[in-house]
Amino acid sequence: MTEETPGFEEQPDVPSEAAQTPEEAAKGAAGSADKAGPEAPAGDLEQVAVQAQLDQVRTALNERTADLQRLQAEYQNYRRRVERDRATVKEIAVANLLSELLPVLDDIGRAREHGELVGGFKSVAESLETVAAKLGLQQFGKEGEPFDPLVHEALMHSYAPDVTETTCVQILQPGYRIGERTIRPARVAVAEPQPGAQPKGDETPDEESGGPEEG
Repeated sequence: MTEETPGFEEQPDVPSEAAQTPEEAAKGAAGSADKAGPEAPAGDLEQVAVQAQLDQVRTALNERTADLQRLQAEYQNYRRRVERDRATVKEIAVANLLSELLPVLDDIGRAREHGELVGGFKSVAESLETVAAKLGLQQFGKEGEPFDPLVHEALMHSYAPDVTETTCVQILQPGYRIGERTIRPARVAVAEPQPGAQPKGDETPDEESGGPEEG
């Protein structure tokens, strides 16, 4: 008879997973999920970070662009002010210079009226008038034009039956301007309508005096 050794029973081979307890199996599954899961959210987080940086860059670019546009507008305004001030200063300087020459121009005008503008004096006088005109000097004031207190200075006053409004009847000294700036008003003699006189063309015939009365 063959004796059997007690306590050593032959057991079938069982896979290692089956040998684990339920708690150990659950921990293993959770570990596997932890290894595979974070890979997908990591890509999303990286994309969000890149998008945030891009938004910051765009915001900074918009701010710098606005600053540049504001500086450019300020520079353009400054440039226009400088050009306007330069033109004003030049106009004032030219006006001051020509104001000193007005008595000379008056003498030239009187000499021309009396026929004394001849020879070399005539050539010099015409050259001076040409230079003054190139600098923008314009003469104004004519007989027969309406009196304007903004550009005329009345030195003499009279009444005349043949005028319908205050009129310049004589130019004593011509006026001068540069552009829109008057550097000397025209000095004139003016005439006003005769008090009580009816303007020409307003007289109406007397109907009752249409002919001789019958006897």
